[in-house]
Amino acid sequence: MKKFDNFTRALKNLESSREYEPPFEPTIQAGIVSLFQICFEQAWKTMKALLEYHGLNTEQVAFPRKIIKVAYQSRMISDQDGWLGLLDTRNELAHTYSEVDSLEAIDKIRGVYMGLFRDLRDELAANWLPEE
Repeated sequence: MKKFDNFTRALKNLESSREYEPPFEPTIQAGIVSLFQICFEQAWKTMKALLEYHGLNTEQVAFPRKIIKVAYQSRMISDQDGWLGLLDTRNELAHTYSEVDSLEAIDKIRGVYMGLFRDLRDELAANWLPEE
């Protein structure tokens, strides 16, 4: 499935940022934030597509927050609060720029959010992908 492949590639790119350690050069810091944002976009769109594939009507649900809630109710994800925190971090990074906020977000990305992305990848691969 193309959306899942896009998500897994985005996650792999984000994971490659682990080779860099603070203090970050400004371009590396911005790159990690950008990779996180791309990975999140691919993740929620993959969730939406697979929920639809499995018969859940998400056509009128166009927002990530609602998709996260439906994914949690469907047991696609197990940590709704973590995913909502991830969404909030993504929104904060998309609408403001502060070096302090960016560094705090990178700590969350590395400490929590990559794990949520990995858990999603593993759950989707095990239980949600269409059989080919």
